[in-house]
Amino acid sequence: MTDLKDNFENAVKQSKEVTSRPDNETLLRLYSLYKQATEGDVNTENPPGMFDFVAKAKYEAWLKLKGVTADNAMQQYIDLVAPLLNKTN
Repeated sequence: MTDLKDNFENAVKQSKEVTSRPDNETLLRLYSLYKQATEGDVNTENPPGMFDFVAKAKYEAWLKLKGVTADNAMQQYIDLVAPLLNKTN
């Protein structure tokens, strides 16, 4: 468990060092996996307003992960960051 958490925290740091910007779908996936890993299921019943497109997309991406365990979300995040780092080298 500690190794997973350490690897996750390392992947979070490394994700900020990616030199080429990932596409929007990948960014949403990173966001939602991070939120699921650190906070669990969406914790608000009030989705963003219909004209706040960015917030709505983030909310919906996170909502799709409902029920995914923190450990599973951490591992998926780690697995998603790894190829992004390889693209920049």
